[in-house]
Amino acid sequence: MLTLDDFDYPLPPELIAQHPTPERSASRLLHLAHDAQHDRQFTELPQLIEPGDLLVFNDTRVIKARLLGRKESGGHIEVMIERIVDHAHATAQIRASKSPKPGSRIILENAIVLAVTGRTGEQSELFALELLGDGDLFALVELHGHLPLPPYITHAAGPEDETRYQTVFACHAGAVAAPTAGLHFDHETLAQLGERGAELAWLTLHVGAGTFQPVRVNDLAEHHMHTERFEIPQATVDAIARTRARGGRVIAVGTTSLRALEAAAQSNILRAGAAETDIFITPGYHFRVVDRLITNFHLPRSTLLMLVSAFAGTDIIRAAYRHAIAEGYRFFSYGDAMLLERANENSHENAHQNEINAV
Repeated sequence: MLTLDDFDYPLPPELIAQHPTPERSASRLLHLAHDAQHDRQFTELPQLIEPGDLLVFNDTRVIKARLLGRKESGGHIEVMIERIVDHAHATAQIRASKSPKPGSRIILENAIVLAVTGRTGEQSELFALELLGDGDLFALVELHGHLPLPPYITHAAGPEDETRYQTVFACHAGAVAAPTAGLHFDHETLAQLGERGAELAWLTLHVGAGTFQPVRVNDLAEHHMHTERFEIPQATVDAIARTRARGGRVIAVGTTSLRALEAAAQSNILRAGAAETDIFITPGYHFRVVDRLITNFHLPRSTLLMLVSAFAGTDIIRAAYRHAIAEGYRFFSYGDAMLLERANENSHENAHQNEINAV
């Protein structure tokens, strides 16, 4: 039985990157080729991609989801928008000395008045909010809100973050956290991948604030994942089919791209379209779509550390993290990257090919 303690590790606080590198592609890249570890620079990535491979990127855009304000009674609150449902409704996390009651009002940034209509979600951790008065909630949030940096970044969002906590290909607004593996890519790297003969494809998964929520149970079978929205275009499904036909590999850029692809292929048929996913990937999961993964280093005891352990192998990931700490790699959203090979690729080859043929 897997437990939370199986995914813990000691991390020196000074290795948590507080700011991005001067240039996007100036980060380091730890390449794990099964049992081998290779210390590289991210600028070397195009040379590690074969002609005919396909890289799948998440093109979500981070919204200004953090808002400060007060309850109608006067108490200070901090709101983290989880999802804007429509022009007048949203769900959010609210931090306050006392939680607002259903029917009460909150005033954010001295500009947005919302009614708290109740709680929502399986754990009732989110509040349902309704805009009072005229206007469009999404536009108001973008006008008055603040970029929601992760809780382990200690400074308030500034001009540098406004640019660097978005990918260069971000276009579909809706995330409250960045798909951080994509932050390493600049336009030059994308061009070099094309020159190398790789194909690029896109999907959208709006990362939710739940990505930073701790796992609160020691028995992982009892953990319930937060739900996130995603959409996979038919063009991306077609690109994956072409890649399989020519013998190439599907490379997910980030755990969000991987989760969307694997969620869309749970029936063993990769389907285009929009859906919601609460997929929880732990060791023992059989991957249906993704062959390689580009990702950052993840928090101890986190679901994303469990995901990469499932993908590359628990022992391999443990050794890689020990190596990264010893070598002074930078961790988390603004940190360095990894290129992972899927564990036991050869043993799954025939079954994997059959599933791809069903796409």
